[in-house]
Amino acid sequence: MPGYPALPGGIAYGGDYNPEQWPEEVWREDVRLMREAGVNLVSLGMFNWSLLEPAEGVYDFGRLDRIVDLLDSAGVMIDLATPTSSPPTWFRTAHPGARLVDREGRVIAGGSRHSFCPSSPEYAAASERIAERLAARYAGHPAVAMWHVHNEYGWANARCYCETSAEAFRDWLRERHGDVAALNAAWGTTFWGLTYGSFEEVEPPRIAPAGQLTALQLDYARFSVDAHIANFRRERDAIRRFCDLPVTTNFMIPNCEPMDYWRWAGEVDVVSNDHYLDAARADNHIELAMAADLTRSVAGGRPWMLMEHSTGAVNWQPRNLAKRPGEMRRNSLAHVARGSDSVLFFQWRASRHGAEKFHSAMLPHAGTDSGLWRDVVALGADLRELAGVRGSRVEAEVALVWDWESYWALELEWRPSVDLRFRERVEAYYETLWREHVTVDFAHPTADLSAYRVVVVPSSYLLTEAAGKNLRRYVEAGGHLVVSCFSGIVDENDTIHPGAHPGALRDVLGLSVEEFHPLPEGGTVPVGDGGLTGRIWSERIRLAGARAVHAFTGGPDAGHPAVTRHELGAGTAWYVATALDPSPDSDSHGNGRDLRAVLRTVLDLAGVSRPRGLPDTLELVRRGRHLFLLNHGDEPVTVQGVSGTGVFDGAAHTGPATVPAGGVTVVELAGDT
Repeated sequence: MPGYPALPGGIAYGGDYNPEQWPEEVWREDVRLMREAGVNLVSLGMFNWSLLEPAEGVYDFGRLDRIVDLLDSAGVMIDLATPTSSPPTWFRTAHPGARLVDREGRVIAGGSRHSFCPSSPEYAAASERIAERLAARYAGHPAVAMWHVHNEYGWANARCYCETSAEAFRDWLRERHGDVAALNAAWGTTFWGLTYGSFEEVEPPRIAPAGQLTALQLDYARFSVDAHIANFRRERDAIRRFCDLPVTTNFMIPNCEPMDYWRWAGEVDVVSNDHYLDAARADNHIELAMAADLTRSVAGGRPWMLMEHSTGAVNWQPRNLAKRPGEMRRNSLAHVARGSDSVLFFQWRASRHGAEKFHSAMLPHAGTDSGLWRDVVALGADLRELAGVRGSRVEAEVALVWDWESYWALELEWRPSVDLRFRERVEAYYETLWREHVTVDFAHPTADLSAYRVVVVPSSYLLTEAAGKNLRRYVEAGGHLVVSCFSGIVDENDTIHPGAHPGALRDVLGLSVEEFHPLPEGGTVPVGDGGLTGRIWSERIRLAGARAVHAFTGGPDAGHPAVTRHELGAGTAWYVATALDPSPDSDSHGNGRDLRAVLRTVLDLAGVSRPRGLPDTLELVRRGRHLFLLNHGDEPVTVQGVSGTGVFDGAAHTGPATVPAGGVTVVELAGDT
């Protein structure tokens, strides 16, 4: 498999370039300004299918030839894209059966990208054909560093419900289940008498009365992911017939819930991701860090590529807030700190037309006499100084379990509480660890977890028997496991595990759950003697080997265990039977309240190393020999015990390193530190 793309200048810097939106006289100015900004990589050709193939089977590569050669003359490398996320209008007209159909059976109109069925054989043939033509023409071009298939799979057409998709789904079911009897057993179709007599009777989970088979919905989600992966493979393999350069496609982690990126990870040569800051969130820098850590984990710990983010405001949030001074730099360097070997934006030059004309860009409508442009040039200079970071890795002692299938299953209808959301608990635990200055990996529940001192299972409602056994082995071998409420409840078919809850985790936790007690909207329950407060949920716990660390002191489970600890083999398993908050507050002794108090106890028991006494506003990440210190606060922060050389200013540090308000300090550590 091809490796990471070889790029000049270390960290890749640039973004999507769409020269077809501009007259050719603008192109030379673009290239001149790219050199000024330090751009060394652009993604090219993402949306120009209609120009390359203006009519079916008729090709015109003249415009693309000229821009490729111009970029080459300027030393700008190219991530050459296949334009298949946005088929031409002639394709839609010629192949009406390839149109996207929503869950209500409505044919989705054109005028936008992604308006096609991912199971369409006509789309498969057309997309493979244009990918092959591009590869045949540009495979040997010296400016092409890598290939970029499609754009944001699953953005608008994650699932199609047309008859073509229905037939493809039935074929997929035959391969997965073998025969209809096995399907009926897996789906539990005897409930409500919904037994199928043949695969031909199976319909996609279109709009139906409430209570539709949940296993049907889960399998359709899996099928839909596989349909997109099949399209990617087809184009990737067409490219590989002509060259062996790396091939990628841009993921949308974690904000494209329908795509299971664990399933995608092995298909790409390098993992790349698009991430856009949620401007309305006060803690959006923590969500950014989570996205970067999850992307690195999907990449198996290897360096990855930030394929898109924004210099300022985006165009599609309810209120498109511009980034504050210094925020673009902090965002960019936070991704690098957590494993990205690139800082790329959407897009190079701000568009004048279409849906994204109010989206920020590297070169804004205001031009080069603007603060944003000066920040873009300054960031390019910073990234040149960080060339030594490229290729290095981030190591973590703690892992959070993340499973897209559990995400899908938990958020189907008729769960015990609408407040139980997959990301709510994941983000609560992640935020708490972030505030403790603990770097984390994410892991699939069946992955090898032996490298981690602590593994947190925050939202694993769906957990297979194999995953449960994997977690038990981890604890028995000396690991420290933390499990949040309503985990281990169902298997891969959304079937309750036999016996009392939490079936897949009952033995490793040393307890059972007699009854769930969802709380009313806004309801809370007091926990323990230290003033902890639970939200959303409580459970009636029965101990079976575990011991109570904290009990509910009020609510429906008053007097019963709320937080438990179970010694098993050489390790410990903890259970939290409510939703504790990731409070940033500490008491006068520096002890965190709520979830932070519980996790601090586990981290200390497990011997997880982390700095003490630093404010929550400071983000601290080590990548290889480089220590990244990002200050998200309004006051300077001094970090003790830093020995090395400042990357940006050359300053020697022999103990303290001070990070200015809103600033970033990167230190290349001395010796074997």
